[in-house]
Amino acid sequence: SALALILLFIFQESRAKEPILPLTLFKNHTFSVTSVMAFIIGAGMFGAIIMLPLYLQIVKGDSATSAGLKLIPFMIGIVSMSIVSGKLITKHGHYKRYPIIGLALMTVGIAMLSTLTATTPFWKLSIYAILIGAGLGFSMQTIVIALQNAVDFKDLGVATSANTFFRSIGATMGVALFGTVYASRLAHNIPIEIEKLRASNPAALVGATPEKFEALKDNTAVLQTFTPELQAGIINAFVNSFHVVFLTSVPITIVGFFIAFMLRETPLRTNQEYAAAREEAAGESLG
Repeated sequence: SALALILLFIFQESRAKEPILPLTLFKNHTFSVTSVMAFIIGAGMFGAIIMLPLYLQIVKGDSATSAGLKLIPFMIGIVSMSIVSGKLITKHGHYKRYPIIGLALMTVGIAMLSTLTATTPFWKLSIYAILIGAGLGFSMQTIVIALQNAVDFKDLGVATSANTFFRSIGATMGVALFGTVYASRLAHNIPIEIEKLRASNPAALVGATPEKFEALKDNTAVLQTFTPELQAGIINAFVNSFHVVFLTSVPITIVGFFIAFMLRETPLRTNQEYAAAREEAAGESLG
């Protein structure tokens, strides 16, 4: 159904007199490349934002508020590197290198998340989160600069909003993909841990009914009703499931890393050039 709706949208946009997303923009190499990169960045960013608090709440036992506050290193990485990359681009006029660096940092950070265990200290998690945030800071706004520098002034608004749109679509699909992988692996890993205990220590399963295991999928507070041995086994199942989720996202960001090399770097427009383009676009609209 999603494919049918996409095809219907393309058909409608191709025949509309004033399309929401002019398909001619895809003839612009930079627009096409940055759209794909925005999609991948959105998927990687929200994959981390969604899964890290889950890890902190389920595995570490943090409250929702505490888990949210522990995302501060992630945001520090984004904000600081957005500022740094912006200043460097202003100083040197080159922007292509920053999405490449950014997606490399994102890939390393997400890959390192796959090493998390039930005993990983917060300072290690903070380093991984800062790496992912720094990667996003180097990439997210830089591709917007590249895009705005490559399209005609009359298309500036729609091109910028389209980039945000593709990032949002990537985020939506990323959350759906990672959530599906997470649920699938959890359904596979929990029975394995139960069987291990049944073979080695059946007493640890006392009070653990099938209804409680089913409820565990939606309410992790059920963990507190299990024996300590069973709690440890279930938490291990959650940790292994998170590992697969993070490893699943690594190939996606690697693809983004190689796509970043396809970005064409052109000299940044000056204020005078922007002013001339604005006057030209205004003249065309009046004409």
